[in-house]
Amino acid sequence: MSTLVCVILTSLIATTLSSGATRETVEFLVGSGGRGLKNGCSSENHGKYTVTQCSKLRNTKAPPPAPPVKKTELLVFSDQRLALVYPIIQKFKSLITSDPLGITKTWAGSDICSYKGFFCDSPPDNKSATAVASVDFNGFQLAAPTLDGFLDQLPDVALFHANSNSFSGTISANIARLPYLYELDISNNLFSGSFPAAVLGMNGLTFLDIRFNFFTGAVPPQIFTQNLDVLFINNNNFMTTLPDNLGNTHIRYLTLANNKFTGPIPSDIFKVFSSLSEVLLLNNQITGCLPYEVGLLKEATVFDAGNNRLTGPLPFALSCLEKVEQLNFAGNQLFGMVPEVACELVKLTNFSLSDNYFTTLGPSCRFLIEKGVLDITNNCIPDLPFQKSVEECSDFIAHPRSCPQMWSYTFIPCMSSSSSGSTNPGMAPSS
Repeated sequence: MSTLVCVILTSLIATTLSSGATRETVEFLVGSGGRGLKNGCSSENHGKYTVTQCSKLRNTKAPPPAPPVKKTELLVFSDQRLALVYPIIQKFKSLITSDPLGITKTWAGSDICSYKGFFCDSPPDNKSATAVASVDFNGFQLAAPTLDGFLDQLPDVALFHANSNSFSGTISANIARLPYLYELDISNNLFSGSFPAAVLGMNGLTFLDIRFNFFTGAVPPQIFTQNLDVLFINNNNFMTTLPDNLGNTHIRYLTLANNKFTGPIPSDIFKVFSSLSEVLLLNNQITGCLPYEVGLLKEATVFDAGNNRLTGPLPFALSCLEKVEQLNFAGNQLFGMVPEVACELVKLTNFSLSDNYFTTLGPSCRFLIEKGVLDITNNCIPDLPFQKSVEECSDFIAHPRSCPQMWSYTFIPCMSSSSSGSTNPGMAPSS
């Protein structure tokens, strides 16, 4: 029988090799002496199974084909200037940590001019070119830890508005290199650090709005003499005195409110504010007395110096504010008589003197109380309700305060020369 088995195996090996079986299959058949067949094939008539019939003994399937290679989309830009800012925008996009409105979903592809918030135009140096000229993120509610590497890398940007987002960090000094930037609005964000000094000396900048952030420290005096039309720095934590050079500026819109400005109000500031419709000095730490130059605010409809540390009487010059509708001096340390001439301003709809130390009130002012125009609560007027205690008023009076040039508090600069000795509102009569 052994001879017969050898003959059969020899014949089987030859047949297997001629059918193209692999070496491993042959080795399996020889090595097992045919015994392994019963584990993978039918137990009937083993001698009739060819290698093909027992192929389940090993996996002979070809490996799955490799997935097709995804071709990288070739971006074609309408202008080389757009191609240069594309990676800058994409890098900034990767830094965005919050995008509730899905704004950045549109920041894809080569048509940058269709991205939400990006606007294109011809740059000044090449009228046939197309570049990102304006960025307007106002109200987008985006959040990112910095604008560095983005704003300062947009070489053709002229307007950058990002009001009401959650951008933070500081402002890169590199923005000074942007040759066309003339409007910068980063208000209502989370920026911190010192005043963004990079804007100093940017001669083309005419609009600067950094309000409602967390900037702190001093405000460089030279910003007030820069070629700005609009300067909004309110609602930060600036801690500095009001600079004396305010009289040399031509800023048309200036807000300083809700900071920590200290020291007296420079008299020249009212020359600066003479063209403003709203003068906002509220919620600072301004001390000293109100100069008569307050009467120079001929265009003001709102004058608000509430919640400071002003003292002294109210100047009669308030009667020159013919357009004023709202006057607020609440929360100071003003005292004496409320000028009747101030209560006779015909357009006055809101006059707040609460939380001061006034002691005398005339009939015109009392009429404004009846009309609901004048708030004189928490003062020291004996016959009115809701006043300070006698003890508090007595303590204040026991520590008298005085102002320089007390004569000036009855001076009305807008009146005729017969009453003041001068028709020049910038001058006062000699003492």
